[in-house]
Amino acid sequence: MASAVDVSGICQANVVRYIHMNRDPPNRMLDGDQLREIDRQILQYLDEGRVTPQFCRERLTEDLQQYSRGYVQERLARLQEHGHVDNLRDCALYELVDDPR
Repeated sequence: MASAVDVSGICQANVVRYIHMNRDPPNRMLDGDQLREIDRQILQYLDEGRVTPQFCRERLTEDLQQYSRGYVQERLARLQEHGHVDNLRDCALYELVDDPR
């Protein structure tokens, strides 16, 4: 039986993030052919160094097209859940761990 976690005083978004991040990770990494164009571009930025969603969004607007903040965060979260990037200290600063390209 899982132990209860006291979530009083924590905003709902952080509770959802906690639950999501403490699930069992997917059992396989993404293959290069499973990546979207935006994923490949984000991985290129990560290859150059650490990034934030806002940094990616601004660079994507210059290099590809404009994407919403939420969509960029969704793509980074997908890369994270598959073990390709790490969200350092859970503060939206991402670092490349394993490049699937």
